[in-house]
Amino acid sequence: MAFIVAVLVIFAYGIIGIPRGGLKQAITNRINLGLDLRGGTHLVLEVHVAEAIASATDRDVARLQADLEKAGVTGVTVGKSDPNHPNAIVLAGIPPAKAADVRSVTGSTDYSSLYDVASTTPGSATLTMKQAAERDIESRTLSTSMEAIRERIDKLGVTEPVVAPYGLGANQLLVELPGVEDLNRVEDIIQSTAKLAIHAVIGGPFASEAEAMQANNGSIPVDAMMLHGQAAAGAPDSVWVLKRASEVEGTDFRDAQPSTDQNGRPNITFTLTTEAGDRFYKYTSEHASSGATPGSMAIVLDNKVREVAGINSAIRDRGEITGGFTKQQADDLSLMLRTGALPASISYLETRTVGPSLGAASIRQGVVAAVAGMAAVMLFMLFYYRGAGINADLALLLNLLILLGFMGFSRATLTLPGIAGVILTIGMGVDSNVLIFERIREELRAGKTSAAAVQQGFAHAWITIVDTHVTTIVSAAILFLFGTGPVKGFAVTLTFGLLANLFTAVFVSRVIFDAILSRRQRGAALSI
Repeated sequence: MAFIVAVLVIFAYGIIGIPRGGLKQAITNRINLGLDLRGGTHLVLEVHVAEAIASATDRDVARLQADLEKAGVTGVTVGKSDPNHPNAIVLAGIPPAKAADVRSVTGSTDYSSLYDVASTTPGSATLTMKQAAERDIESRTLSTSMEAIRERIDKLGVTEPVVAPYGLGANQLLVELPGVEDLNRVEDIIQSTAKLAIHAVIGGPFASEAEAMQANNGSIPVDAMMLHGQAAAGAPDSVWVLKRASEVEGTDFRDAQPSTDQNGRPNITFTLTTEAGDRFYKYTSEHASSGATPGSMAIVLDNKVREVAGINSAIRDRGEITGGFTKQQADDLSLMLRTGALPASISYLETRTVGPSLGAASIRQGVVAAVAGMAAVMLFMLFYYRGAGINADLALLLNLLILLGFMGFSRATLTLPGIAGVILTIGMGVDSNVLIFERIREELRAGKTSAAAVQQGFAHAWITIVDTHVTTIVSAAILFLFGTGPVKGFAVTLTFGLLANLFTAVFVSRVIFDAILSRRQRGAALSI
């Protein structure tokens, strides 16, 4: 009995903790409400994984060009001729005498593991990314996007957000943000790819795209691209021709922090990973103003040039980004870079807002349903099982207390389906008591004493109770693994309730029966 009282105290603390601001506020602080109860925003996002595939092949174009030059193959054009097929790399102008060297390079493990190589016409070859490699990039892109979005939302302090794959569409994510106040800012941070990249500058600035085309003999090289932007804060919008493959990009950034420049204006300082730092050092060493081929580089954010700088000296792993940021913009941009740039852009497929008034109505109706159902069950147990019904009702109340205490300790989120799980748990709890009580009645009709009937009733019903609870918990586990949002809330409350029910229906009820029997005279009838 002392153990039961200790459990009662522990789980009561799990529900209310240390009360501050009244009992209702204490319960609210311990048990988080889901989107459907608290209100908030429901988003379905689509991740454009094709961009990640295009980015991967862009990098491989530059790598393949360098590998061919190392092998002594010059004059070969390496690029992507068809924008509708970003997974294909085309080699043109292969000298017949160097065909074997080209096959040796493209047949190496670095490329043969990712691409199928085919020679369509003499002097040309096409590398097409294998489907397995594409699926791997798609999977990693979706996973990385999900992690980055979740970390960004966590940094903003959104309580119990849901970020998970959305099973109703390919490459889609479900995002649920309970109690969001500044929705516009959260949407901007989620949607912005914050894909920061540093590209080599081929030409510019130009006043227009037409001027850029004219300066390049009417066409932009296949390994280049045109982007709009500013060379510095306050400069007019210009067009730049940049090398398509970046020198470093978002995933190469290890850290980013908001800071201020020497004039006190907000900027961002960044740190590259070791591998990216070594690669960036090699590039800036070769193109510094004192080198053989001096050049400049463009800092590109979200496909827009934010700054163009000359390379005065070699840079390894540290740098800064300026560009006329406000403090809020510098804070948000550093957050996005720090939590990992999204590997591809995203778009909104669905945005649905749940108001707190609707959530309040759901809570009120759910609580009314739970209380009414519980009251009806308790009255039935008192009427049908008489004195033993009091035992069942006490176990039922303790079951509910343990369930809510579980949720308070684990800080699980209570959703509307979760309330349905609580109601179902009440039914399961009564079902266990009915199994035990009916078995005790059978033993009493067989002529056994009250003590023997109770002992046999619990012993024989135990296996059936465990079997039904385990099978239901397995079903709840499957719902939790493959469900989303509210479905997971239902699975969590159902599982907690079933575990609590095993304790109350078997252990607590047995202790109460033993306590009653110990106070009765030997052979006295049991009220059941």
